[in-house]
Amino acid sequence: MPRPRLGYAGVIDERIDMELLEEMARLRPEWQFVMIGPTAKISDESLPRRQNIHWLGMKNYGDLPKYFAGWDAGIMPFAINDSTRFISPTKTPEYLAAGLPVVSTRIRDVVRPYEELGLVRIADTAEQFVAAAERAMATDMTMKWRERADEFLKSCSWDSVWEGMNRLITDVTSGNEKKQAAQSILARPEIASV
Repeated sequence: MPRPRLGYAGVIDERIDMELLEEMARLRPEWQFVMIGPTAKISDESLPRRQNIHWLGMKNYGDLPKYFAGWDAGIMPFAINDSTRFISPTKTPEYLAAGLPVVSTRIRDVVRPYEELGLVRIADTAEQFVAAAERAMATDMTMKWRERADEFLKSCSWDSVWEGMNRLITDVTSGNEKKQAAQSILARPEIASV
């Protein structure tokens, strides 16, 4: 398959903007759009059929790194609708961990924090999407960009998330114990009468 290759891995359903994908493929017929994942809630007939869009179906999760290694960018062409209003795509850190530049539509949990940190490019139209992908493939593969992405991903690891949650729980329970101690002191008759 010729390059560049832009890939998506995940469920292919009503959350994917098929018109956006088809328009990008039309604008860049020399690019290859690799779509991995099962279809759900949509018919196969609704999938755009262009020579440069490749529907590979469901793959073993353990094989995804091999596919990612052959891509030039990870894409998230999500539709902006009720189905995507509250999604927080795990694809974002997965693509970044694979060292891929990422382009997405304006999904809230992608814009903040990933776009704000300069780790992901956001696009609203097919024209903006291909322009963002061109810039990402040209500049986001630098070692400096990868180091920034890796540093951010460390803060999102399961261990760091657990440590943060544990700290919050400990702070709350410690605060409750202090509050209960203060309330019991204030409830004493000699203090209450003051």
